[in-house]
This record gives sequence, C-alpha cells and structure tokens, in this order.
Amino acid sequence: MPRTAKKVPPAPARSKPAQPRKRVLPRLSLATGEPLYKQLVQSLRNDILRGVFPVGSQLPAEEGLAERFAVSRHTVREALRQLRTDGLVSSRQGSGTTVMPPPPSTPFNVHRVASIDELMAYAVESRYEVERTDVVASEDVSQAELDLPPGRRWLRLQGFRLGDEPASPPVCWTEVFVAGEYAGVERLIGRQRGPIWRLIEDLYGERLVEVEQTLRVRPVPAEIAGPLHVEPNSTVVEVRRTYKTTADKVAEVSVNLYPGEKFRFSMKLRRA
Repeated sequence: MPRTAKKVPPAPARSKPAQPRKRVLPRLSLATGEPLYKQLVQSLRNDILRGVFPVGSQLPAEEGLAERFAVSRHTVREALRQLRTDGLVSSRQGSGTTVMPPPPSTPFNVHRVASIDELMAYAVESRYEVERTDVVASEDVSQAELDLPPGRRWLRLQGFRLGDEPASPPVCWTEVFVAGEYAGVERLIGRQRGPIWRLIEDLYGERLVEVEQTLRVRPVPAEIAGPLHVEPNSTVVEVRRTYKTTADKVAEVSVNLYPGEKFRFSMKLRRA
C-alpha cells in the first residue's frame, strides 16, 4: 500500500511581545487662555514631582521637548527658565538640564501654587506619618470647628507631616477627613508619597476639580504643642482645604496647623 504522508499540524502563531504603553502627553493649547510656556512648566513640574524625571536625571534637550509638545524652542526656553527660578532644575552649558532636589532650607510655603496639581509638591517634599485613624460621622465632629456635610461618614486620619531631615521638628500637624466611600485609600497611605486626593483619583476614578482654601490664626491644641515645638497657649496658622469632585461633592477635608516660623504667605496678583 502506498504510504500516506503524515499531516503535520501548523505551528501555533507566535504572539507578539506586548508593547509598552506610551504615556499620553497633555495637550498644550492657547485656547485655555494660559501661555504655552506656563502649560509646559506645569506638565514638566508634574513629571518631576511624580518621579518621571527623578532627582539627578536630565530633562530631554530643548529640541526634543519642542518636538514632543509641538511648541517652539522659545517656549521651551521660557519654561526651563521658570523651572530654574523655582529651583527644580539646573542648567549648564554643554551639560543639559538636570533635575535638582528641593532646597532643604526652603520655608514650607503653602501659597506659591497656581493650580490644584501643584499642591502635590508639598505632599512629595514631606511625608505624612499617621498616628491615629478612626471612622466618624459628620455629627461627631464639632461643627463650630469644622463644617462637614451632614449625614455622612468619614475616615479620619491624624498625624504629623515631616520633612526629610530626621532630627528636624514636624512641618505641621495634619488632620484629614476622607469621605467614607473612598476610605480604601487608608491601605496605601504611608507606602508612597503623594497627596491623598491623588489616591482618591487613582483608586476610584474620580476627578477633583476644586479646592477651597481658608486660613486663620488659632490657639495650638495642648496635646500637639510639644511635638510641634511651639509654646503652650501660643498661636499657629491653620490652613483648611476642602476638595470637591466634578459633581460638586466633598471628597476630602484637611486641616493643617503650622508653627508661625514655618509658614509664609505669598500671593501674586495680575491685573485683568
């Protein structure tokens, strides 16, 4: 009998190796009413704070940034000049632009920000050490001190915000109220630097679009005067922030108490 050829099954198709996801760059547009160089400053600053460009690394060359963001070399130069003024980068002829660490002696100035995203700088430059956590209802918190939306439950975090110098006193005392539906952020606090509101956005897909900020001078609570290195019965500066989502819903409220010598207020006003 004639021998029949044995059929060989076709080789399985090789799967293509997964391609790394490209980072989506923010769009720069004059339609926003903000100069392009300021938009570029904001984008690069966010990348530096998030570690896309870590301390000691170099930013892309002017030509590369111009091509990457579809802007002129002049726009790039203006943005880099502003980053140098802010102390985030250093440029040398022939050596490029290097990301610098934040100056350790810089006062903790909570009012040099121009947008919500820039609030990340303060959470990155310091670390939040939570000492106590509990769950409270709005009605459990003194409304004379903190006007929380009624009928809701909150994850309350209390602790000190510390700088990088081990022996230095705390930057401030911080009490944070996170809306109960976002309480899952608790398991991530302490594992990474960054603001709590950013964790809410990442974990729950929310977008926080408004921060209401108020300042006042008040007596220091007796229990934190010692750890905060201030005299009992002295005054501290309270900075209170209320974070709202696109649905105008309060997602987080933070109360920060700063010793007077660690607080500086600055504001830039521009005529319309």
